[in-house]
Amino acid sequence: MRSRSNSGVRLDGYARLVQQTILCYQNPVTGLLSASHEQKDAWVRDNIYSILAVWGLGMAYRKNADRDEDKAKAYELEQNVVKLMRGLLQCMMRQVDKVEKFKHTQSTKDSLHAKYNTATCSTVVGDDQWGHLQVDATSLFLLFLAQMTASGLRIIFTLDEVAFIQNLVFYIEAVYKVADYGMWERGDKTNQGIPELNASSVGMAKAALEAIDELDLFGAYGGRKSVIHVLPDEVEHCQSILFSMLPRASTSKEIDAGLLSIISFPAFAVEDVNLVNVTKSEIISKLQGRYGCCRFLRDGYKTPREDPNRLHYDPAELKLFENIECEWPVFWTYFIIDGVFNGDPVQVQEYREALEGILIRGQDGIHLVPELYAVPPDKVDEEYKNPHTVDRVPLGKLPHLWGQSLYILSSLLAEGFLATGEIDPLNRRFSTSVKPDVVIQVTVLAENNHVKELLRKHGINVQSIADIHPIRVQPGRILSHLYAKLGRNKNMKLSGRPYRHIGVLGTSKLYVIRNQIFTFTPQFTDQHHFYLALDNEMIVEMLRIELAYLCTCWRMTGRPTLTFPVTHTMLTNDGSDIHSAVLSTIRKLEDGYFGGARVKLGNLSEFLTTSFYTYLTFLDPDCDEKLFDDTSEGSFSPDNDTYLGGYLEDTCNQESQDELDQYINHLLQSTSSRCYLPPLCKKTEDPHVFSAIHSTRDILSVMAKAKGLEIPFVPMTLPTKVLSVHRKSLNLVDSPQPLLKKVPEGDFQWPRDDHGDVDCEKLVEQLKDCSNLQDQADILYILYVIKGPNWDTNLSGQHGVTVHNLLSELYGKAGLNQEWGLIRYISGLLRKKVEVLAEACADLLSHQKQLTVGLPPEPREKTISAPLPPEELTKLIYEASGQDISIAVLTQEIVVYLAMYVRAQPSLFVEMLRLRIGLIIQVMATELARSLNCSGEEASESLMNLSPFDMKNLLHHILSGKEFGVERSVRPIHSSTSSPAISIHEVGHTGVTKTDRSGITRLRSEMKQMTRRFSADEQFFSVGQAVSSSVHSSKSARSSTPSSPTGTSSSDSGGYHMSWGERQGQWLRRRRLDGAINRVPVGFYQKVWKILQKCHGLSIDGFVLPSSTTREMTPHEIKFAVHVESVLNRVPQPEYRQLLVEAIMVLTLLSDTEMDSIGGIIHVDQIVQMANQLFLQDQVSTGATEILEHDQATGICHFFYDSAPSGAYGTMTYLTKAVASHLQELLPSSGCQTQ
Repeated sequence: MRSRSNSGVRLDGYARLVQQTILCYQNPVTGLLSASHEQKDAWVRDNIYSILAVWGLGMAYRKNADRDEDKAKAYELEQNVVKLMRGLLQCMMRQVDKVEKFKHTQSTKDSLHAKYNTATCSTVVGDDQWGHLQVDATSLFLLFLAQMTASGLRIIFTLDEVAFIQNLVFYIEAVYKVADYGMWERGDKTNQGIPELNASSVGMAKAALEAIDELDLFGAYGGRKSVIHVLPDEVEHCQSILFSMLPRASTSKEIDAGLLSIISFPAFAVEDVNLVNVTKSEIISKLQGRYGCCRFLRDGYKTPREDPNRLHYDPAELKLFENIECEWPVFWTYFIIDGVFNGDPVQVQEYREALEGILIRGQDGIHLVPELYAVPPDKVDEEYKNPHTVDRVPLGKLPHLWGQSLYILSSLLAEGFLATGEIDPLNRRFSTSVKPDVVIQVTVLAENNHVKELLRKHGINVQSIADIHPIRVQPGRILSHLYAKLGRNKNMKLSGRPYRHIGVLGTSKLYVIRNQIFTFTPQFTDQHHFYLALDNEMIVEMLRIELAYLCTCWRMTGRPTLTFPVTHTMLTNDGSDIHSAVLSTIRKLEDGYFGGARVKLGNLSEFLTTSFYTYLTFLDPDCDEKLFDDTSEGSFSPDNDTYLGGYLEDTCNQESQDELDQYINHLLQSTSSRCYLPPLCKKTEDPHVFSAIHSTRDILSVMAKAKGLEIPFVPMTLPTKVLSVHRKSLNLVDSPQPLLKKVPEGDFQWPRDDHGDVDCEKLVEQLKDCSNLQDQADILYILYVIKGPNWDTNLSGQHGVTVHNLLSELYGKAGLNQEWGLIRYISGLLRKKVEVLAEACADLLSHQKQLTVGLPPEPREKTISAPLPPEELTKLIYEASGQDISIAVLTQEIVVYLAMYVRAQPSLFVEMLRLRIGLIIQVMATELARSLNCSGEEASESLMNLSPFDMKNLLHHILSGKEFGVERSVRPIHSSTSSPAISIHEVGHTGVTKTDRSGITRLRSEMKQMTRRFSADEQFFSVGQAVSSSVHSSKSARSSTPSSPTGTSSSDSGGYHMSWGERQGQWLRRRRLDGAINRVPVGFYQKVWKILQKCHGLSIDGFVLPSSTTREMTPHEIKFAVHVESVLNRVPQPEYRQLLVEAIMVLTLLSDTEMDSIGGIIHVDQIVQMANQLFLQDQVSTGATEILEHDQATGICHFFYDSAPSGAYGTMTYLTKAVASHLQELLPSSGCQTQ
């Protein structure tokens, strides 16, 4: 018999340790581990961590086997692991109904339990008696199920279990918007059962989703049916949220040692090395002590000052736990393992020595890891004054199984018994390594042969959808419907994936379904849902954003393949050519670079070998699930879809369609609609001017018409010649009411019945003969108001033609004519939901941005601080908008744009916590009024008529804080568009920047198309003017009397006298913009925290921010920042809010002084008023008398709002003087005198 090698002897020692400290707690029936001999429950998270040592030791024995007994030992240990994992699986499968419910509700009451009975796998406490919702625990189970399966263990036995695991994937998929109780089961650190979004949960879920994607749960013995599918966009959501949260752990915890598990082993969820290092150093600097790390700041658990008789803490009580938080040795085991993975022997050695010093020696000399070390009750004050000086005592469980297991695992790794790749067979550890450049394959497809021919005329050869047969092309929403079949299981009553929008990563793969290759067009090209896809410039812009997103986020083997369809809606108005924006984009794609992304343009057949494939075998004919088994299948929204022809062609002509084809066609047809309205007349010699007065009157006064008030109606038609001369000064909204009175009577009356009410039947008759878009809209709106959307008009004698159907059709027509004001309005009437609205909202919230909708002040302005279901969200937006349809629709649109930017350019949102959509809309209108020198009504009208692309640009300029100009441009005469032509450009040092000269060239080309040339002075427009009307109106007198929706004074004027006007109003505008988007200086909230420690509170506009908040919250907590914002947001005027912020910044200078206190409650608004008085005195003394106008609401002089912060007459000078005199009695008398 061979003698035992040294390594064999060492392993036997670890085997004894594992047996005596871990496996002795394992239940022989269920395989679960109880927490200790006294505490018999089995926690999911602790069980998984506790079994890792057993898994690791089994692999070490298999690798270092000296004799057969070692191989037997390895098998025995591995089966202990399988037994535990299957025990946890049993616990969860008994709660299968909860998994099903939670997918749809994401409610804390429907979550899987966090702990179970060790002996029976049953639950131990009620749904609402524990913080059960801990997504990180479920994710940890999936992560190690994947890792252990990849290492060769067989844990999953049947296809029913595979279906259950697939549904667990759906369970954790939406984690990026789920507030849970986190690793410590407490949620908010006041321990009052308030769930919050936890970075540790998001990170663990991201790791689990990545690890289990495309993994065969039967290991080497499986086939395609046992493979798990994950949608890559969900993973990417988690990634971007981690990036925005870290190093913060949640809203109430500015740092948490539990983050070690996601920046290093086991999750390796963070891909940015710098972020990993920042988070690690924050944990070391703020949480590390002599015995381990605290879990988080002001953690009261098991401290001498904690009241053991109650679970929750009072908010002001948290300060008591400062500096005496318990220290947990388990975190040092993470640092040891991290050192091994990073190849840092110094870190490994340092932490191993530190850990050896605090282990407890049990009987027979075995090493035990205690749960935590606490300050002895008699030494609390000493430790509070001098942190990390007092000797602590071990408390809690001994051994702490989680810590014990990681201690053994870290020792096996450090001593070389295990390689890092063995406990990480899926290679998560390489997440921070540099990724190769992604080349995106783009294939442009023509919807039909007509489009294909038009493209060929421009020298662009593409295939049509019919040409690429047998490859199939379908819109992205079909993929969402197909994925809804994934994970269905009748035996367990599991319904599969909830219908959710699929992002561009999901549609950039090729899919094999029933042996056919499918490619799906991205959702942003799908006009079925929302009007953004009706704007070709917007489609091109979204293509650019999505390509850049693909470039940075693609993680799969193979290249992404994006299919871009050119449809009939991408043609010019008369259908004779391709829209210029689409053409230029295809040309740029041919160059190989577009929007910073490397692209390769080609035919789909060229890309088949280099693309990434997903096999959707759950749709195979031999699966037990039938495609047509769901009653809800036919009830998809009946919105208009004119976007079918190309997709249906390829299968409709086949006699015998397979079930899948029937199902896809059924989905496509359920969203198409028939034509009922008469066609629009297209007489070029007599173009109809859809003037702005028309839609304004439509929106403002149709209610009056419906109630029977006679307001006459004249369709406006101007001959071409008149139009070309007057287009430049055609301003029909300057005074809408008088104009209505001037309209000659009697040309067009609403038909009446015998009672004098509007006769709806006759209106329907008129609708038949009405061939003009605006009139059709007027008639339908009146029918909508009087009869409601579901009234059957019986148009042309057909039943079932409801007002809703007709509006849907009109929406499509308005889309083709680019009538944005009308499109937005009908969209509101139809209550069209932006399909991605709830996701956009969740995106913003999970990036720690709160939203408010509606115009200030509260209660009209409503705050959204947690993700809401789509229906609730839409309802809230309509309520906050006071049922004003236009504002409601615009609010939804802006939320979508903000979400685009928060994903693509998170840097725009630095130091912004709460985005007030109502104020942003108000500021947009103010900007238009100021730049175009027009009334509030016209500016609002112009805003509603901006194309989505221009709207998004305007929003971007407001967010970015750059100077920009808005200009009227002149449209070509043959354009039937009524919206005012406006171009928005950025202003640089030379007047304009490179990107925006395109706005000028576009303007010039439009001017060339004019049939009649203007005189030189009219045509000329000065590049040097920061903001001006590009076509000089003959009524130049109007420019000297500017006004705006918020009624600001002449200091806000744009004007032509640029020598003075260019600079005038600049700071007022800057303050207004910053106030509207709630931007604050860097480090603002931390400075406010410091001031509050030195006074009793700050009073802002009558609301007090008390100093007691610092007893609950720490300076870097998001929760504290939100609290400060909630007080500042009570100020309705954005510019006044910014002055208050400036005054607080001056006050913060005092917080750095040696003084312990600067008084009681400081009234910030009094300081601002005093500064304003000092400013006025100086102005009067220099001779200014008449022009000092005041803001009615606040009493602040407009010139004070418009003063730069610095300089002798700057706001800071006056605010500093005001602070000095306000706090004079508190300032030290010695030293330098305040001027």
